[in-house]
Formats: sequence, C-alpha cells, structure tokens
Amino acid sequence: MKLGRVTGRVVSTRKVESFEGIKLLLVQPVDENSIPYGDPLVAFDTIQSGTGDLIYYETSKEAGRVLETLMNPCDAAIVGIVDNIFSEDKKR
Repeated sequence: MKLGRVTGRVVSTRKVESFEGIKLLLVQPVDENSIPYGDPLVAFDTIQSGTGDLIYYETSKEAGRVLETLMNPCDAAIVGIVDNIFSEDKKR
C-alpha cells in the first residue's frame, strides 16, 4: 500500500460500465513525512474520502479487487484514510 493526499476530484461524464457510480479523485503520492513525490494519479474512492485527506491506496491488479466486478481496468483505488502516523527513528 502507498500513502497519498487527495488534492481534487475528477469528473467523467462517460465511464466503463463497471465504474458507474464510483467517485474519481486526484491523489498526490507522499512519503511517510507527507512530502509529495512523483506525479499525481487518478484513483477510485471506495471509502468516501475527500480533498485534503491523507489516504492509503493500492495500485495494479490489487486495486481492481476492491470493485464488485473483478475483471475491470482499475489502476488505483483508495482503500483507507490515515488518522495518524507513528514511527521510531532507528538510527544506530
């Protein structure tokens, strides 16, 4: 799973039938310190997240498994909202 921040919404008037009724959001990948990296991507929102939320998402074949229709062309799907991140500095 990967971390990201929802930065906006994508509106599509025509979709593949298996995507009907599913919200599309623009996600900026971030690292564990919430620092953006890489290019933004479009992800399906299955958990009612919104702009500004820190989320975790899945890509590839695993992303398509969150939809009811297993055979679909989904590349990225939001699977959870992050409440907090705790980490220990492991310098030795």
